[in-house]
Amino acid sequence: MSSYRNTNRNIQKSFRQHLRNDATPAERELWKYLKGKKTFGLKFRRQHGFGPFVVDFYCASLNLVIELDGNGHIKGEQALTDEARDDYLERRGLKVLRFENRMVWESPSSILKAIEKELEKKML
Repeated sequence: MSSYRNTNRNIQKSFRQHLRNDATPAERELWKYLKGKKTFGLKFRRQHGFGPFVVDFYCASLNLVIELDGNGHIKGEQALTDEARDDYLERRGLKVLRFENRMVWESPSSILKAIEKELEKKML
């Protein structure tokens, strides 16, 4: 079960706003699919805080986090940080889906299919 305490803390508000205003091209493109309940009628938030972390996209009804990763996330120190972050979120009952930025342009349908799969799991 997800713990909703310690989410969207006021101390992170300006940082979250900065991330929304300075989104990557991939985040802006994926947001076109997710905003306004366009994807399966699900409400997504962008740059949502959980404890010390801010996630790219969050759907409360599915307890789902979507993260878009650039080249720096594939290997090295950032990959280790991402692993620790995913562990933190998963311990709080959240499912984390990670996609490389390029997937937004090369195969947005694969991202939407992954979301649909999580929706189907929730409906069972």
